[in-house]
Amino acid sequence: MSSEDSPSTPEPTLDPRDEIVTHLPAMRAFALSLTRNPSQADDLVQDAVIKAWKNLGSFQVGTNMRAWLFTILRNTFYSDRRKRKREVQDSDGAFAATLAEKPEHDGRLAMADFEAAFVQLGPEQREALMLVGAMGFSYEEAAETCNVAVGTIKSRVNRARLRLAELMELDAGESIETTDQETLAVISSSIPSRWSAA
Repeated sequence: MSSEDSPSTPEPTLDPRDEIVTHLPAMRAFALSLTRNPSQADDLVQDAVIKAWKNLGSFQVGTNMRAWLFTILRNTFYSDRRKRKREVQDSDGAFAATLAEKPEHDGRLAMADFEAAFVQLGPEQREALMLVGAMGFSYEEAAETCNVAVGTIKSRVNRARLRLAELMELDAGESIETTDQETLAVISSSIPSRWSAA
């Protein structure tokens, strides 16, 4: 079989810069199979061609240009994929807006208020809140631990949360500003609209 019969094999006398162009359709098809998105495939081919062009001096004339280009394309795809895993899409700035840091003293003040209110609860309510909120027990597990009915635990937790809100003088729509996730868990599980983390 001569080289004229095989259209996929470029002639060995072809300049490497010209040979790259002959592989573009196959590179796009390969990129499309990797990305499954025409726009991303075009970008991937463009990035791979730029890298190949910049490193054309490292290509050995007479070797397989197609394999070299596909290796660059594949490596570019996986490098971009690893990079995207570490990045966060935030075109409208919504995520960046959440990255503001509250002053430390605000958290300490909220924690001091919480502790003062928490100690005013009865021992059964404190125990129920600690088990369900801070320690992550299910109502069933907490009921078994306290040797009471599940409904009793639910009632204690609900009454304790309402009493905490009252002691901390929080209205129904108001949130407690705390960065302590355990404290937030103690008071927030059953009243999601009332509490939020800072």
